[in-house]
Amino acid sequence: MLTHPLTIEQLENRLLALHEASVELVREISIDTLLEKIASIAMEQAGASYAAVGILDDEGKLEKFIPIGMSRNEIDQIAHPPFGKGLIGELMQSKESIRISNINNDPRRSGFPPFHPAMTSFLGVPIRQGQRQLGQIYLTNKDNNLEFTVDDQKIIEMLAAYAAVAIANAQLYKDLIIRDRALTRRNENLALLDQLASTLATSTDIGQILDKGLTQLMDYLRLEVGEIFLRLEDSKTLQLLIHRGEGMDNLWKRTLFTIGESTVGRTASSGNPVVLNLSEYEYADLNPATKTQGIHQLAVLPMNGRRGVVGVLCVATCHPQPLDDLEVQFVQAISSWMATAIENVRLNESGKRLAVLEERDRFGMDLHDGIIQSIYAVGLTLEHARLLMKEDPAQSTSRIEQAIKDLNHTIRDIRAYILDLRPRQLNNENLMQGIQRLVLEFRANTLIDVNVQGPDDELVSLPEAQAVALFHICQEALANIAKHAKARRVEIVVWTTIDRALLEVRDDGRGFDLDKVKLTIGHGLSNMETRAANAGGDVDITAELGNGTSVLAWVPLPEIEPLFIE
Repeated sequence: MLTHPLTIEQLENRLLALHEASVELVREISIDTLLEKIASIAMEQAGASYAAVGILDDEGKLEKFIPIGMSRNEIDQIAHPPFGKGLIGELMQSKESIRISNINNDPRRSGFPPFHPAMTSFLGVPIRQGQRQLGQIYLTNKDNNLEFTVDDQKIIEMLAAYAAVAIANAQLYKDLIIRDRALTRRNENLALLDQLASTLATSTDIGQILDKGLTQLMDYLRLEVGEIFLRLEDSKTLQLLIHRGEGMDNLWKRTLFTIGESTVGRTASSGNPVVLNLSEYEYADLNPATKTQGIHQLAVLPMNGRRGVVGVLCVATCHPQPLDDLEVQFVQAISSWMATAIENVRLNESGKRLAVLEERDRFGMDLHDGIIQSIYAVGLTLEHARLLMKEDPAQSTSRIEQAIKDLNHTIRDIRAYILDLRPRQLNNENLMQGIQRLVLEFRANTLIDVNVQGPDDELVSLPEAQAVALFHICQEALANIAKHAKARRVEIVVWTTIDRALLEVRDDGRGFDLDKVKLTIGHGLSNMETRAANAGGDVDITAELGNGTSVLAWVPLPEIEPLFIE
């Protein structure tokens, strides 16, 4: 049945109503609500019994389809939303509107699914923005069994133009919200990473690193279970060292895996994270309790350090919403940071062990080459004296006296080693008082003459860090003289300039070749350099074979605030 064209007055009224409705559209920022409003306005303007609006995704496929005119029960009875076939698919590919008096007679139709209401007249209008199609408006069953008119088509095409602007604005707003949330989340991630970095950088205990790192990660992402398998040093064994999850059992059937074995071992071997979906698949190596405890997803991530895999981090969630790519990358970053912190602790511990071994070797060599050999020589002298007792008593007595002198010399050497080993601090003393105490001990143990010069009063206010540094440098220098220099006299001079406190320790001993001396970290000459550098100063060592050694050290003085007198 055909309808008569609208009068000018009717058309003006419809255009005015359309304009007022369309102004409201561009204010709407919710996509779903916007599509419902577009469908409602189209149905009212065209006098249709049913209306729908579909929008397309970036690939041109039907992303959303919002119908109007059917009850919720009618919609639920239909097996699936449209796939984009038949007339709907035709309109998705068309730049022009499609108006049909009876759908059932059109060869492009693909039919309706069961429980779909009967439909006859049809008007479809594409929603386009420039050359891009955003979606479509579908109208069916014109009131009073009429068919849609040319005027209806023009009105809905005008509505589609308004709808294109409104949909583009809503999508833009949605994208901005998504980007804002992503940026906010990245900033929160960076804040947590910064907090973790300071925590891990100052931790010297592996257990503390694992506990703090895992606890903060689980609290931030609201994860229910977390476990860390750590690789035992110099082995291929991964051992469960920490489990977090209130009331939750272990995630895996075993607490020990070798690299390459099971999901944990394979993750360590490949170095790539794995995300397991427990809602859809079964995993033989998982503890069966994980399913009964409601865990939906499990992420297994390698803890990759600079020197290889350190361990494996496992985190699980009971939330139906899975971990997204950004969250998995975030967890991977934290696992790598923990691995680096653990490597640093292990390297530090290895360095300490190496330093102890080097110190032990050094003392062993010094004792063997010096004191033990001296004692052995005294033993040979006494043995010779025993053989001469009857034949030449005078010579025997001379040998015994020589042995006594040698023993006294050896005792002084032993005292020198004790002087080097015993820790000393400034005990409520200023620098000069501490140096005087060192000199008294040095004289008593070595019988070497020492002359000390320095200003007592000017160094009373020297900051503790700088005073202790110069004190220990003086101690190191005296210990080296006692062990190696064979000196007869030592000069110690302390003085200040405008911005420095200086210490010089000179001896008249045998000296040494600086180019041939190995500076071992933490010992001897290198130790003096380290102490000065830590106090903000430096050390200059000069030596000449046969002409003694000089150690000159300096540390900065605190800046003095200028006085302003009004």
